Amino acid sequence: MRALLPAATLVLLLLGLPHAAPWFHAGWPSLSHPLYVRTSFVALTVSHLLLVVSATALATAVGLALGILATRPAGRSLLPTVRAVAVVGQTFPPVAVLAIAVPLLGFGAAPTFVALVLYGVLPVLGQTVAGLDAVPAAALHAADGMGYGRWRRLIDVELPLAAGPIMAGIRLSAIVSVGTATIGSAVGATTLGSPIVEGLVGNNTAYVVQGALLVGALALTVDGLLAMAARGAGR
Repeated sequence: MRALLPAATLVLLLLGLPHAAPWFHAGWPSLSHPLYVRTSFVALTVSHLLLVVSATALATAVGLALGILATRPAGRSLLPTVRAVAVVGQTFPPVAVLAIAVPLLGFGAAPTFVALVLYGVLPVLGQTVAGLDAVPAAALHAADGMGYGRWRRLIDVELPLAAGPIMAGIRLSAIVSVGTATIGSAVGATTLGSPIVEGLVGNNTAYVVQGALLVGALALTVDGLLAMAARGAGR
């Protein structure tokens, strides 16, 4: 029930913000247009969420695959490199990724998608490696004793036991994507960062507040829903 509170808050904001011009005008009386109306808040939220979900799904698939490969006997030599990349990659600024991607992909959602996937892979990869490495040796020996092949052992034993850390990585990946996607509006993507960027450029604090409220509510909603999914996976 607690996880649904952010979702309810997000819905209330989406319903209430279009009618909140008097409140923002009272807070910033010098602004002639205190309410962002270029694109509806619902359309911005849907576009933002679709971008985050698609990028997180691809990042999860890639991160899981690389994490599994790095923990198999044939890929153990890659493990130090994988861990180093997971640490160093998080220090690379998302703006730099966008700056590199825009000349190659143009303006819009494409460079933002690439940046989200690159950032999203790293938490999933790191947590997949940590979770699989933490599987008790006794469980692996028991699976071997029952005649499990390596793929059946991975699917039926290792991944279920590592589900907690893996879900934590997916949650972190999704939350990072929700925040990073706002920067995409600076290169033409339609996201909840649009009122924030326009507000910063036009010195309109009300626009910034409106975008920030929705981004925060969306981040908490996504985190809450994934927390529910993680609890379900752990049972």
